[in-house]
This record gives sequence, C-alpha cells and structure tokens, in this order.
Amino acid sequence: MNANVPKHVAVIMDGNGRWGKSRGLTRSEGHYAGVKAMEKVIDASIEVGIKVLTLYAFSSENWSRPQDEVKYLMHLPVKFFKQKLPEFMKRNCQIRISGNMESLPGSTKKALEKAIEKTKRNDGLIVNFAFNYGGRDDILQAVNNIIQDVQNNKLDIEHLNEEMVANYLYTRDLPDPDIVIRTGGEKRISNFLLWQAATAELAFNDVYFPDFNEEMFKEAINYVHTHDVYGYREMSI
Repeated sequence: MNANVPKHVAVIMDGNGRWGKSRGLTRSEGHYAGVKAMEKVIDASIEVGIKVLTLYAFSSENWSRPQDEVKYLMHLPVKFFKQKLPEFMKRNCQIRISGNMESLPGSTKKALEKAIEKTKRNDGLIVNFAFNYGGRDDILQAVNNIIQDVQNNKLDIEHLNEEMVANYLYTRDLPDPDIVIRTGGEKRISNFLLWQAATAELAFNDVYFPDFNEEMFKEAINYVHTHDVYGYREMSI
C-alpha cells in the first residue's frame, strides 16, 4: 500500500435528508440517494487500498427523527444487504457493525448479523457500519464492561491502560481512524468515534453526501496527506 494512503478512513455521511428536501423529494429519498453515494465511497476505498472504512450510518440520536424516517432507515440495511451481500463476497469485503445492535428491530438486527457472519472470513476492505452508534454510549458501555470484569476478577484495575480500554469499545481490533471526513457543511463530529478519533485529521466538505463522489473522497485523502500542518483541514471542493 502507498505510504500516503491511510489505513482507516471514517465518514460522517451528512446531508442526505437536506439533499432530498432541496430537490422537492422526501428525506427518505435523500437517504436512498445517500446509499448510492456510499457505494461509490466503498468502490474508491478498494481502489486506493484503504484497509478500513467506517461509515456513520445511524447515530443513537437519530431515534428522535420522524417515525416514518426512522422506520425507513431501519429497513435500509435489510434491503441493502439483500442486494449487495453477494457483491461484498465477490470483492472480498468484510462487514462489521459498531453500535448497540440489541435495541434494533428484529429484521434489521438479523440482516446485520447475516452480513457479519457471511463475510467474516474475507480479508479485503473492512466496511464498518456505525449503526445505532454514539461516541458517549460507546465509552459508557466500555466502562460498564470494564467494571463487570474487574468485579469478576477478570481484569486488574491497577493495570488498566488506554490500549485495554480500546479493547472494550465497539471498534475493538480496528486501528484508530487516520481521517474523519464530514460532508454536508457542518464542522463538528456529532458524537462520532470520540475516543478513536482523538488524533485523527478532520476534513470537511460542504457538499451534501448524495453528491459526494469518488473524486471528492480521493481529494480529501490526498489533501490531508500532502499538507504538513496540524489541526482542521478546511475543504472546499
């Protein structure tokens, strides 16, 4: 792999609903368009040699959205993996899920679990969907599990360190992201990978996610890795 290619890229796929409304469509139609853009990002990740791609698909705060929109978002994984799982297998991609799967509707959880199981032996691009995910919830569940293991004498609290805490997060066994890309114009991380992205570069793009394409994705990676400065990268593509 080229030294300038990051191992792990995370994407906050923002602006789907606003994209739909700006075109006289429903927010759900915007989310469907976002799925098509997401496929392009996956294609680009395979092309350039990224090892892990984390996609912020559904946050723990999204439950507060209108009921019909939430219902649609819960059905999307069922439809998506029914259509795309053979392609993921053919392309040697491994599917992972970071987030609280226990509170998901049965059909959604079943579709996610099937995708994980079917692709678990693939050793190509890891596509990690952050689904029903929140950074604070991630840290809290890690703390709760650490406490349980300490109480059950499985863990010595005196030897607890950052690496051990990381092993209790939803993203265990994955490297921390090198870059977090956010579309849609907002310049915040919205409770996404709070622990994991502590040292990540942050790249922002004003384009709504359905209009975010392979070239923009590659440009974000190239910009970060060819500018020897620290802090926020302001992108305008």
